[in-house]
Amino acid sequence: MKLIDLSAPVDASGWEPEPLTHEIMSPADGARHMAAEMREHFGIDFDPSVLDDGELLSIDTLKLTTHTGTHIDAPSHYGTRASYRAEGPRTIDEMPLEWFYRPAWVLDLTDEPAGAVGADRIQAALDGLDGPVQPLDIVLLRTGADRHLGTEKFFTNFVGLDGPAVHLLLDLGVRVIGTDAFSLDAPFADIIDRFRRTGDRSVLWPAHFAGRDREFCQIERLANLDRLPTGGFTLACFPIKIVGGGAGWTRAVALVDGPDDGAPEAM
Repeated sequence: MKLIDLSAPVDASGWEPEPLTHEIMSPADGARHMAAEMREHFGIDFDPSVLDDGELLSIDTLKLTTHTGTHIDAPSHYGTRASYRAEGPRTIDEMPLEWFYRPAWVLDLTDEPAGAVGADRIQAALDGLDGPVQPLDIVLLRTGADRHLGTEKFFTNFVGLDGPAVHLLLDLGVRVIGTDAFSLDAPFADIIDRFRRTGDRSVLWPAHFAGRDREFCQIERLANLDRLPTGGFTLACFPIKIVGGGAGWTRAVALVDGPDDGAPEAM
């Protein structure tokens, strides 16, 4: 069994529209910090100088959104209304684990320009697969956007889906759709331009707003989809259990039949 990492790194050195900070407390500072914490909260006095090199543990503190790095959007991310469920949309901690360990397929859209592709293009990609997509299978979109990861272009130059394309996949029983792009929708500029030209509200983030009427999750900001086979594989992409969260980070990994070739991971 070969394992392929499909997760983009959380890297504070890259460009992000939402600020990402990563502070690292050294093992020596961590020793002093832990001593202070034990004294304050548990009444325990401990001198960290007795430790080898005066070091205990490093501590990382990050400030980021749940949409930084590879993550899964929950139905609650799409709005407060869920026409399919009286209780409202589920949050990420409420989603069934069975959705996130499934057979999966990758659709190659790398020949498409930035913007939104429709149902006809998705159907053509489905027809080119080595087998049929079954209910609860996961479908991933390879757009090639991850080559711009860490730059502003990652957020402006990618391929998304229009509404009919999303519904085509949902009609097949797919409940998790993934992409290596910033969003399952088209770039902001493309969406706003089409809305201003047409006045058609249905072009406004249709891939997300479809989730108000049909329950599904999106994986955004995947990577290394070019390493996946065309014949299908198994995907493990369990989301972090954030209570009440509209999204959760995931370490997405493809499990592919056959021996590991020892190739280093790109990310």
